[in-house]
Amino acid sequence: MKAIKKIRELGSQWETQDPFLFCAYHLDKYPKGNDQLGPDASLAGRNIGMDFHGKDGWNMYHGQTVPGFPAHPHRGFETITIVEQGLADHSDSLGAAGRFGEGDVQWMTSGKGVQHSEMFPLLNQEGENPLLLFQLWLNLPKVSKMVEPHYKMLWHEDIPVVTHQDNDGHTIKVKIISGQYLDTIALSPAPDSWAAQAENGVQIWLITLDAQARWNVPTSDSGLNRTLYFYKGDEITTDGYQIPKNHGLDLISDQEISIQNGKEKSSFLFIQGKPIGEPVAKQGPFVMNNHQEINDAITEYRNTEFGGWPWPTHDHTHDRNKGRFAIHADGKEEIK
Repeated sequence: MKAIKKIRELGSQWETQDPFLFCAYHLDKYPKGNDQLGPDASLAGRNIGMDFHGKDGWNMYHGQTVPGFPAHPHRGFETITIVEQGLADHSDSLGAAGRFGEGDVQWMTSGKGVQHSEMFPLLNQEGENPLLLFQLWLNLPKVSKMVEPHYKMLWHEDIPVVTHQDNDGHTIKVKIISGQYLDTIALSPAPDSWAAQAENGVQIWLITLDAQARWNVPTSDSGLNRTLYFYKGDEITTDGYQIPKNHGLDLISDQEISIQNGKEKSSFLFIQGKPIGEPVAKQGPFVMNNHQEINDAITEYRNTEFGGWPWPTHDHTHDRNKGRFAIHADGKEEIK
């Protein structure tokens, strides 16, 4: 029996399966930075405020001076932001803030509503500022859609990584952001997450295979949705297919499958979860169960701005000399 349900080509927004909503993939080769933490390069020819076309290998996105996403609201789901290269500056309507990156993960539960900004400061003024970032949107079940907003940092120093070899001595490395790989368990997710209940089988891994490595994807319970995204490398062979990079594979969760890597080191994102199985109503940054709840979210945001915006600008960034840190809504501070 074939273990692959579907193969799809990948763009900048990756299709996902329930309980996930989608995955944004950002790969930007930013130039050296200027004094304002933006690119030391001309912005001519860009649609500033809506720059997604990858001119010169990078985007400003919604940023005017610094690349990124100025203040915007969310309700009803979670964002899991994995910054493998570069940095992200977080600010939100609860007064929480942080700078994270170079392998860190931010797990944010929007719950009943929060505004936040996600800016990408270019701190290096002597050379390039590459950014590699994944943002997964993980849905919340109806019972949890109106919980209090919360965010948690998973610092890269604390995220478990399993390294082992295949039968021919080729190295396989798995970074466990959520769930369990072999006998190693991930850090705890945000407390109200669908991933917080082990029976929901939520797995988020980053996998690196050496050239010619063979990786046997661990099987799981039946009925789980799982996808393997092949985003860096040359070619893999699996289940009778030869697949080039920039493809996603929807897999059957209880079927064995082996990935034979090609001539280059390859990188993958793997996600899995038990489907929530509830109706999904989406409009922009709001994800609820029906359109009336979407209308209610829009009305409440217009009236309250989910607590307002306590920062000087909607594209707020932190001081150039700040390291990696997090300040939570309750005043708790983490410094790395």
